[in-house]
Amino acid sequence: MSEVAVIGFAASDRSVTTSGVETLVPVFEQALDRAGLGRREIDFWCSGSSDYLAGRAFSFVNAVDAIGAVPPIAESHVEMDAAWALYEAYLKILAGEAETALVYGFGKATAGDVHRVLALQLDPYTVAPLWPDAVSVAALQARIGIDAGLFTERDMAEVAARDSGGNAEELLGHPYLADPLRAHDVARVKDGAAAIVLAGGERASRHRKRPAWITGIAHRIDPQGLGERDLTTVPSASAAARDAGLDHDVDVVALHAPFTHQELLLRHALGITGSSRFLGAGGDAMFSAGLSRIGAAAEEIMSGRAERAAAHATSGPALQQNLICVLGRDR
Repeated sequence: MSEVAVIGFAASDRSVTTSGVETLVPVFEQALDRAGLGRREIDFWCSGSSDYLAGRAFSFVNAVDAIGAVPPIAESHVEMDAAWALYEAYLKILAGEAETALVYGFGKATAGDVHRVLALQLDPYTVAPLWPDAVSVAALQARIGIDAGLFTERDMAEVAARDSGGNAEELLGHPYLADPLRAHDVARVKDGAAAIVLAGGERASRHRKRPAWITGIAHRIDPQGLGERDLTTVPSASAAARDAGLDHDVDVVALHAPFTHQELLLRHALGITGSSRFLGAGGDAMFSAGLSRIGAAAEEIMSGRAERAAAHATSGPALQQNLICVLGRDR
């Protein structure tokens, strides 16, 4: 199999139960319905979530209840955003081990202080023991970018105003949350779940009149230590974009940027021009936000609103890990 396409997508930002089952069941039904497939026609299931959010080991096992016990399934899981689960499912289909796959992600970020929990992903010897919250780490990155002359606080406010329909001047009058970040610079933490249905070759064309073909996908990682890399550049995103075949000729871009300044850094790293239309995320649903960006970009193609689209997902502190997925109307 040499061609894989997105043929169904659904997402929910309703409150997620600890196991995620009650949230995932309707999301699965919507995604499968839009793909024109039944549950028994899915060859491979792959999920993304985090035990840290649920507060117990192997929390994803409970979520499998949403799939059903019969018939037996082929299933896998990644402990990060489900965009990386999509990458695994994509390879599964390319390898000829499946014709169809359903990828899903979920997370209950509102159960605790997720910005503090994310300190656990930092260097365990020199940084994590200080418990810097994720907003403070992002503020450090934003300050370095501003001092380097890469962008201004007004540029950041304009990103927020575009997504919220507000006024940048008014936003600049709000108090700092963590200098130079204000509340509008930080994506709203929320619960969420998302599912994408993939199909290979002619199977995709059979079930969807206008599939969103994955023309390129890649992910890369930068060093974990905050002092080991230039926080004003995103080399892993640039490398992933290059390997995924991203160019300037895309109609729509869906970026997973939890902070406004990170969108500005990503635009530069990916070489995206102002002619592309950006899709607002409306919040940061942990472990499904990146997958939702791929789904949103695919929807633009499947609906006929775009011919080529690019989606991005990130994980880790200060844009440490990045995945790029390029989709198109044509194979």
